[in-house]
Amino acid sequence: MRRVRSFWRNASSPVVTAPAQAEPEVPVDPRAQAAFDTARRAMRAGRRDEAAAQLKALASSYPELGGVHANLGLLYRQAGKLPEAAAALEKAVQASPRQAVFHNHLGITYRQQGQFTKARDEYEKAIVLDASYASPVLNLGILNDLYLQDRKRALALYDQYLAIAGGDAAVTKWVADLKNRKDDHVAMSLKEKP
Repeated sequence: MRRVRSFWRNASSPVVTAPAQAEPEVPVDPRAQAAFDTARRAMRAGRRDEAAAQLKALASSYPELGGVHANLGLLYRQAGKLPEAAAALEKAVQASPRQAVFHNHLGITYRQQGQFTKARDEYEKAIVLDASYASPVLNLGILNDLYLQDRKRALALYDQYLAIAGGDAAVTKWVADLKNRKDDHVAMSLKEKP
């Protein structure tokens, strides 16, 4: 029987923010910054429709701003519009390819769409960009554990996550469970013998 992980790191965070050191500072039009800040406040307050309208207008006027696309993608994902979420997050990654958080969110969206290879690739990109960013390490571990059925890789990733995060009781339990789990194909073959 497959376990279901109770969370994906950063899967539903209310606002996508990127680490300041990931991209060089680029001057942003003060009007765009003010509009973006207003949209983020609307997101935090749960006014999704208002935030989405503001972000769509910003994305149209300032397509080079990755954070606008990323936050729009998050709103789409929260609304269950996964194709739209993926498209917006792909634009975010194109606009700001060195933002690990954008890759992590794109990986989450791909995983929710059942595109496991694409999800793996995005988590791996996030890890390469920021080795201290724990969320994509955990997400990649869960992906390997539950969807790709690579127990050895999942264990290594869970251990890496625990080292970065400084511990996590739930993940420590998952590691113990994974180490004690019998291979599904072994259990199946035993049942199939006449």
